[in-house]
Amino acid sequence: MSASGGRPVGPADRPGGGWRGVVRGNVLALGLVSLLNDVSSEMLYPLLPLFLAGLAAPGSAAIALGAMDGIADTVAALVKIWSGRASDRARRRKPLTVAGYALSALARPPLALAAAAWHVIVLRAVDRVGKGMRGAPRDALIAESVAPAVRARAYAFHRALDHLGALSGPVLAAVVLGGWLGADALWRHGAAADVVPLPVLRRLFGLAAIPALAAVLVALLAVRERPDARRGEARCDPPASGQGGRLPPRLRLVLAALTLFALGNSTDLFLLFDAQARFGLGAGHVLGLWVLLHVAKILPGLPGGHAADRLGPRRVILAGWAVYALAYAGLALSRGPVATVAWIAVYGLHYGLVEGAERALVASAAPAALRGRAFGWFHALTGLALLPASLLFGVLWAHVGREAAFLAGAALAAAAAALLVVAAPGRRAEQAAP
Repeated sequence: MSASGGRPVGPADRPGGGWRGVVRGNVLALGLVSLLNDVSSEMLYPLLPLFLAGLAAPGSAAIALGAMDGIADTVAALVKIWSGRASDRARRRKPLTVAGYALSALARPPLALAAAAWHVIVLRAVDRVGKGMRGAPRDALIAESVAPAVRARAYAFHRALDHLGALSGPVLAAVVLGGWLGADALWRHGAAADVVPLPVLRRLFGLAAIPALAAVLVALLAVRERPDARRGEARCDPPASGQGGRLPPRLRLVLAALTLFALGNSTDLFLLFDAQARFGLGAGHVLGLWVLLHVAKILPGLPGGHAADRLGPRRVILAGWAVYALAYAGLALSRGPVATVAWIAVYGLHYGLVEGAERALVASAAPAALRGRAFGWFHALTGLALLPASLLFGVLWAHVGREAAFLAGAALAAAAAALLVVAAPGRRAEQAAP
C-alpha cells in the first residue's frame, strides 16, 4: 500500500503518526515561501490604517480601509476560481503558484510612492490578485504531496509558518521604526494620522520588498511538481467523466457552511481599528497587538492539525468556531484595554484550530481530479464573503454600535456551525478520500 505520490505508507501517514514524514519536500518548501512572503506583507499591512489616515480626507479613513480590503479580496476571490480550474486542466500546480507570489512581490514596492488613498487600494488589489493566483494550486499541491491521513497536519504546518512570518513582519517593522524614530516616538499615543510620519512609512514599505523577492526565489527553486500524483488523478477520476467536472453535492454543502462563517468574519484590521479608536494606541502598540494576534494563531496550529487528523476535521472546526463566537461576544462586552487585548488573543486561537482542518475537509470532500477547482471555490467564496462581512461590520460599528458588530459575527458563526453539522461527513468518510 502506498501514500499519495506513490511512496510507501509509514508511521507518519497514519492519523496517530509523527511529523517526520510530513515536514519535508513541498510541504517544507511552501511553508518557507509563505513565511518569507508574510514577513514582507506584515511589515506593512498592520500599518496601512495609519498610512491611509495620512492620505485620506479627514473622516474617510474607515471607508477607505473597508474599501481596500473588500475590493482587494473580491478581486482575488474571482481570480481564485480561474486559478483552481486552470491548474486542474493543465495538471500543473507550480507555475501559477510561483507567478502568484511574484505578482504580490512586485505590487508592494510602489506603495512607497502612493500619493492618494486610491493608489493604495489599487496596489493592494494587485497584491491580492497574486494571492488569488497561488492559493488554490498551492493547496492542491500540498494535498498531492502527502498521504490523505496526514493532510490536516501538512496544512497546519504550512499555516504555522505562514503565521510565523506574519508575526516576524511586525516585529521587524517595530525594530526598524524604533531605530529611525526612537523608542519614545514608537509608543506615543495620538490620532492615527499623527502616529508615524508618512515619509518614514514609505521607506519601510520599500524595505518590505526584500523578503517578498526571497520568497519567489525559494518557490522557483525548491517547489516540485508531483507528476506521479497527476497521472493517478487522470487515471482514477478524469474531469470529463461522471458529472462533467461539477462539484459533488457534499462538497457544495461544506463550502456553504465555510462561506456562511466567513460572512461573519470581517477583516482583522477592524480589531486594530477598534482598539486604536477607543484607546488612542501608538504605532508600537498597534504592531504589538498584531504580533500578539499571530502568536495566538500559531500556538494551537500544529496540535489542531494533529487533532483534525485523529478526530476528523469537522470536530476541530466546530471547536474553533465556538472559540471565535466566544471571543467576539467577549469583545462586544469588553470595556477596558486589558480585556480587549485578552479577547483579541482568544480570537486568534480559533485560526490555529480551523485553518488546517478546513483545508483537509475540502480536500477529503473533493474528487482528486477536481481538487484544484474545489480549492479555487473554497478560496473564492470565503474571499468574496469578506466584502459583505467587512461592510456589515463597518456599518454596524458606525451606525448601531461596536457591540452589535461583534455580536452579529458571533451569531453567524453559530449558524455556520449548525450547517456544518449537517453538511460535513463522518470520520470514516473524511479519511476515505484519495
